[in-house]
Amino acid sequence: MPVWLREQSWRQTLTAVYLSLPLRGARATAASIFCSEQYLKVSIPPFLFEAVLYAPIDDTNSTAKIGNGNIFFTLYKKEPAMWDSLTLANADKEKLQCLRENAVLKAQEKAKEETEAKKIAKQEHKKYALEATMKVEEAERKRIEDLKEKERQKVTKELELWNNQQKDGDKYKSIQNKEELHQEIEPLKERKNEKMDKMRIPNEGTSKTRLKSTKGRGSCSIFSQSLKEEQLPAPRAAATIQVNFTPRVFPTALRESRVAEEEEWLHKQAEARRIINSDLSELQDLKEEEKNPDWLKDKGNKMFAMGNYLGAVNAYNLAVRLNNKLPLLYLNRAACHLKLRNLHKAIEDSSKALELLTPPVADNENARVKAHVRRGTAFCQLELYTEGLQDYEAALKIDPKNKNIEEDAEKIRHLIQGTMQN
Repeated sequence: MPVWLREQSWRQTLTAVYLSLPLRGARATAASIFCSEQYLKVSIPPFLFEAVLYAPIDDTNSTAKIGNGNIFFTLYKKEPAMWDSLTLANADKEKLQCLRENAVLKAQEKAKEETEAKKIAKQEHKKYALEATMKVEEAERKRIEDLKEKERQKVTKELELWNNQQKDGDKYKSIQNKEELHQEIEPLKERKNEKMDKMRIPNEGTSKTRLKSTKGRGSCSIFSQSLKEEQLPAPRAAATIQVNFTPRVFPTALRESRVAEEEEWLHKQAEARRIINSDLSELQDLKEEEKNPDWLKDKGNKMFAMGNYLGAVNAYNLAVRLNNKLPLLYLNRAACHLKLRNLHKAIEDSSKALELLTPPVADNENARVKAHVRRGTAFCQLELYTEGLQDYEAALKIDPKNKNIEEDAEKIRHLIQGTMQN
């Protein structure tokens, strides 16, 4: 049975009421206090305080402070006035029940409205982030297209310049060849005319014959000069040069290598490749980095930080299939299952992580504390408070200075005591 808190002290002004409740050694939290416009309730097992206020208050701006074994309420009145008493006089059970139910319904509606507002704000934030990402990608795409266009224009100009230079070179070469040919033909014509003048005699037949023979010799010498081919050097012979390097499997210099770490790394890589080739034939389409458990763990951590818990679970699942000896994979997946309310799976992953975190040494203390806390949280959410308290106490043995774990363990003890008393 609850123990009603009868001791109280209060004072008032025109606009506010100041109420003080002694805790008597009980430990209060924000979840222990419920306040509405005209209803105030404080539930600290085994103590209970309940009051129907004299007039409505502004529950949004009203405050409660816990300290020095007391709860101090500052209740702001909706209408400035002096109250005759703190609670409503002559309130029967039916009216009290009606006020209590109305207060609970209003609190539920308010919580629902706040949840909807947060949901809408989250959607707006995602929409804004998506639009911003699209704008950034569009700007980046435009920048890349501009760079491509500039490079294309530059290459086109260089190609046109090269074509013009080739045309100018061909023209210059043809003109030079014509000039050389003209210089060779002119002296031959002059000599031919001189010979024809000397050989002019009355005998036309003889002159024609001589002219023909002279003409034949002259023409032969002209074309022999013009048809000379340029002598080009022979092409170089092809050959292959072989260069041999010192074989090194691990990409570090010999003077900086650590043989033990290299062998361990190579062993892990070989084991991962063996698993992929033998047991995971359906993963052949994955990229090389997607077959690395450490890369998948980092990807799952990023998704968890972004609130994509289901995507993080998928990343951890694939990483576990590649390497089922990493305790951090099970530990991180247990955190995702807690967020998704997969409580039994969270307990299984936390237990598996604790099995792999052996022997217990100083380096894995933080991981063992997280494993116990996450398993204890899952037990408590399943209302298995005794098992949850055992995990929290085990975490406290590892890290006795952690105040948060100590406070949570104390809350679980109070819950167990309240359950036993009920």
